[in-house]
Amino acid sequence: MTEQPNALQDRAAAQPDFARHLGARLIHASAERVEMEMPVTPLLANRNGVLHGGAIMGLADNAGGTATFMNLPQGMTTTTLESKTNFLRPIRIGDTAHAVATPLHRGRTTQIWQTTITRDDGKTAAIVTQTQLVLEWKE
Repeated sequence: MTEQPNALQDRAAAQPDFARHLGARLIHASAERVEMEMPVTPLLANRNGVLHGGAIMGLADNAGGTATFMNLPQGMTTTTLESKTNFLRPIRIGDTAHAVATPLHRGRTTQIWQTTITRDDGKTAAIVTQTQLVLEWKE
């Protein structure tokens, strides 16, 4: 990786509109770990009054994508190739989803990240494993 630390932090801070729409907020970003949090609001809930699985997956995908960006060579980008989610516990409205992404594999063409989603009480709500493809974006 040839980018300077400030450039990497700027890259991590430049979250997509979708992340902002979800209310996801970047807490920490480094090559080894990305942390985000997202308040659980009625707009993100399912009919049972808990965080929708799609919102959990969106938060985790954004954390894993940001983590990959922190490890990309200059001029390269990423896209999610595969994602698997294990839902373990609900997160209720008014709670906060906390995401921590850590690397399982950081290769030249793919990176694999595991994102653990916890509730405010520290209990694990979901574990997401995703594969990110490293590519040069061409129009």
